[in-house]
Amino acid sequence: MSKWDKDYIELCKRILSQGVRVENRTGIDTIKVPSHHFHFDLSEEFPVLTTKQLFIRQAVLEMLWFYQAQSNDVRWLKARDVNIWNEWEIDEDGFWTATQMLPDENGNLVKKEIKKEFGKEWAHTIGTAYGWIINKFQLTQNLLDTLKNNPRDRRMIMSLYQNDYLETAVLPSCVWSSEWDVTDGKLNAWVHQRSCDVPLGLPFNVTQYSVLLMMLCHVTGLKPGTLDWSIKDAHIYVNQIDGIKEQIKRFDENGSLPAPKLWLNPEVKDFFEFDNSRDLKDIKLIDYQHMGKISFPIAQ
Repeated sequence: MSKWDKDYIELCKRILSQGVRVENRTGIDTIKVPSHHFHFDLSEEFPVLTTKQLFIRQAVLEMLWFYQAQSNDVRWLKARDVNIWNEWEIDEDGFWTATQMLPDENGNLVKKEIKKEFGKEWAHTIGTAYGWIINKFQLTQNLLDTLKNNPRDRRMIMSLYQNDYLETAVLPSCVWSSEWDVTDGKLNAWVHQRSCDVPLGLPFNVTQYSVLLMMLCHVTGLKPGTLDWSIKDAHIYVNQIDGIKEQIKRFDENGSLPAPKLWLNPEVKDFFEFDNSRDLKDIKLIDYQHMGKISFPIAQ
């Protein structure tokens, strides 16, 4: 049985039974709990949900868009048939448009049309977010250098939440920081998430950072250790509840399936040389079994 499925379903049940219903900028209410924490031992299990299908190709390519390509250009993803950032793409005239619930003069949320100008130079990007931040501060390169040359360092932090660049980002980073350490030859990480769409985002995010940790181990000679995951505002949108109840039913009736294994091409020795084409040739799941797809709507 997959421990990740068990822990994930426990969070979903906790939100549905103990959570509070709140309004938010998307106009679709959420059921939320204020915080949650997961602990994974990647030497024992690679976390991929089996109670629903996780699309590993899309998940890993999004992570590589951030940490390897260090890009904010949505066309990079589209060229690889990954469309999860389409709603946040700045148009060719340099504008991003959305309808959101925002406070009026009395503090009440009202529906407003947003049309934010970034400038044509930012067309087809998400502005100064995610990969743009990683590239500007060379976060991946600095972490790799420290892991190889000073693994006892206690300052191995990658922060994607940079105050100077929030106003020029379409969406401030949700998974916004990670801390890394090496203990007894094992690489460990602690990841922080400020806002967590549990049905859609969380399964992707946990698997993405698990792949990242395994890739870093692969190119530095370290062994995989633990991944701790802290969440502020873990929520389920009200239009996702039926899908989550279906996933809970699957688990309650059938348990979960065995966790798969992650395969990384042993011939690749450089993080930046892993294939990031549509085919993702150097990164695969082995023996992945799942109970089928569950579709969840995106809230913008």
